[in-house]
Amino acid sequence: MPAKVLVVEDDETIVTMLEYNLKASGFEVVTAVSAEEGELILSEQLVDLIILDWMLPDMSGIELCGRLRRTGKMPRVPIIMLTARGEEADRIRGFSNGADDYVVKPFSVPELMARAKALLRRSAPSRVSEILAVGDISLDREAHRVTRSSREISLGPTEYRLLEVLLESAGRVLSRNQLIDRVWGTTADIDERTIDVHVGRLRKALVRGNEIDPIRTVRGAGYSFETLTKAS
Repeated sequence: MPAKVLVVEDDETIVTMLEYNLKASGFEVVTAVSAEEGELILSEQLVDLIILDWMLPDMSGIELCGRLRRTGKMPRVPIIMLTARGEEADRIRGFSNGADDYVVKPFSVPELMARAKALLRRSAPSRVSEILAVGDISLDREAHRVTRSSREISLGPTEYRLLEVLLESAGRVLSRNQLIDRVWGTTADIDERTIDVHVGRLRKALVRGNEIDPIRTVRGAGYSFETLTKAS
């Protein structure tokens, strides 16, 4: 599944340019024209990278960046600040509020794409890796093959995508809404009960005999794929 980038920018021309080039580089893109809309998207969807304009109509991008870091909502998601401010003091302020990179307008689109990919390689290597593995469970994206130890596991397309999403975020609790977004897309008419049914099917395929169930149900929150350890 492609990495998802959130662009928070109120300049329609820049949004169009970034959306086109990010999609051409293999990213999935969602956009927001204000800090409030960006926060709403982040409450409902998982993203892998945020491109955030400094000057927004309702709140400065730097304030939003600091808020996301302070509240712990986006501790590991890299943030690239876009700004016309090129002074050293402004760059320092951006980094002090949690930005990971800083691009001054007007900017080179190829350079921005390269910076985005470099950040993702460091922050979310699973999103660009061909093989995802947790414990004895492995998913090979190129071969479209899932194994547990030496046993090959046959999965339907939905369970395969569900496992891929869980492996990408191993150790993190994903809400049912976040799973719907990543597996089916934001426009899908899927209810929470459907998620539970597919998780049950995935569990049934992954677990045989005394094998440990790697999917943890977090009551009231969602599901998490846990690192496998032998039972004591």
